[in-house]
Amino acid sequence: TGTTQYYSDDETSPRDKQQKNSKGNGDFCIKNIKQADFGRREIEIAEQEMPALMALRKRAQGEKPLAGAKVVGCTHITAQTAVLMETLSALGAQCRWAACNIYSTQNEVAAALAEGGFSVFAWKGESEDDFWWCIDRCVNVEGWQPNMILDDGGDLTHWIYKKYPNMFKKIKGIVEESVTGVHRLYQLSKAGKLCVPAMNVNDSVTKQKFDNLYCCRESILDGLKRTTDVMFGGKQVVVCGYGEVGKGCCAALKAMGSIVYVTEIDPICALQACMDGFRLVKLNEVMRQVDIVITCTGNKNVVVRENLDRMKNGCIVCNMGHSNTEIDVASLRTPELTWERVRSQVDHVIWPDGKRIVLLAEGRLLNLSCSTVPTFVLSITATTQALALIELYNAPEGRYKQDVYLLPKKMGKIYFTRTHPRAFLLIFFRFTFE
Repeated sequence: TGTTQYYSDDETSPRDKQQKNSKGNGDFCIKNIKQADFGRREIEIAEQEMPALMALRKRAQGEKPLAGAKVVGCTHITAQTAVLMETLSALGAQCRWAACNIYSTQNEVAAALAEGGFSVFAWKGESEDDFWWCIDRCVNVEGWQPNMILDDGGDLTHWIYKKYPNMFKKIKGIVEESVTGVHRLYQLSKAGKLCVPAMNVNDSVTKQKFDNLYCCRESILDGLKRTTDVMFGGKQVVVCGYGEVGKGCCAALKAMGSIVYVTEIDPICALQACMDGFRLVKLNEVMRQVDIVITCTGNKNVVVRENLDRMKNGCIVCNMGHSNTEIDVASLRTPELTWERVRSQVDHVIWPDGKRIVLLAEGRLLNLSCSTVPTFVLSITATTQALALIELYNAPEGRYKQDVYLLPKKMGKIYFTRTHPRAFLLIFFRFTFE
C-alpha cells in the first residue's frame, strides 16, 4: 500500500481494555472512562446552547412518551448528541449507541455517557473493523432487543438487515438523518425490502435549512483552519455540489475573499450558483489551478485518481458530505505514492516527482472529524430527531406503512420568543399525539 509514516497518538485499542464506571457497570467500550468529568462539563456547556431540546425534555419528561422504547443509535458522538441521548432517556427510552464516523467521537463525552449508565461503543480513531464491531456490540446483546433505530448514514440499518434481519419484527421504525442514509432507505423501499416505516429527517426544513446550510457555513472554515492554518483570501477553491451544504461552504469562502468555482449537475442548483455569483465549471477545467477542493454532493467518486494526479503541488483536498466515498482515497493507496501523517487528521500524499497533496481526515467528513459544529444549529436537528422517534413510536397501527416519510408539519409548530439580551431566538416545539 505504499510507504506510510504516521504521527501517532495513544495506540492502545479500547477493545483490549476492561473498564467499569463508578457503579461497576462495564457494558461499554470507550477510550478512557477517567475523562468522564471533563466530558460532563462539555455536555453542560452544550445544554446552554440547545434550548429546543431542553424545552422538549422539560415539557415531555412527565408524560414519558418513549417509555418502553429501546433505541439503538449510530450517529456522531459529540456533546450535542449526548444532550439528545439524555433527553431520550428522560422521556423514557433505553439507549445503546455507536459512532457513525471513525474520527468524530469526542472521547471525553463518550466517557461521560458511559459513566452516566449509557452503553456506548465508540472512540476517536477507530479502524474499519472497530467501526463494525462497535455497531455489532450495540445490536447483538443478550436480553435486549431494539424497537427503534436512530441512524446517520445508514450503516446501522444496513448491519441489522445484513446480520439480524429477524430484529425488524419488533422494530417500529427508523429515523435517518443524512442524505446518504435516506438514499439507501429509498433504494430499499424501491426494491420492496424496507420492512418498517422510516422517517426522513434530512429533508425536513429544520434539517436542510439549519444543519446543512448554516452549520456548514460556519464549520467549513473552522475545519480548514485547524488542520492546515490556511489563509483563505485570494485562494482558488472549487466546491463540488451546490446543495444546502455547498451553498453554506461557498458563502463562507466567498466572504473570506476566496475565488470560488462550483461544479453541479442539477440544473436548478447550477442556476442558483450562477445567480449567487459563482462561476460554474467542470472539475477538469480548474483542477490544475485550484488551491482547495471540497466535495459536498452525497455521491461517490466525485474526485477520482485522474483528478488527483492533475492537482498542483500543495492542493488541499477535503470532503463535507457524510460519506467517505466522494474522494476516491483507495486509489491513492498504491506502491508509488507515499503517505506521510503530518498531524492528526492531516496526511501528505506524495507522488514520485515530489508533488504532494494535503488530504484531510482521509476523505471523511471534515467538520465533525477535525473541528466542531455550532451547538445551537444541532439543537434544532436533534429536536427534530427526537420528535420523529416520538411520532413513529406512538403512531397507531396503520398510520405509517413500510415506506419513507417526512416528519409531519403538525409535529413542529415553532414558537419564537426573544429572551436573550442579544435577541437570540429561543425555539420551543409544541407537539401533540393523536
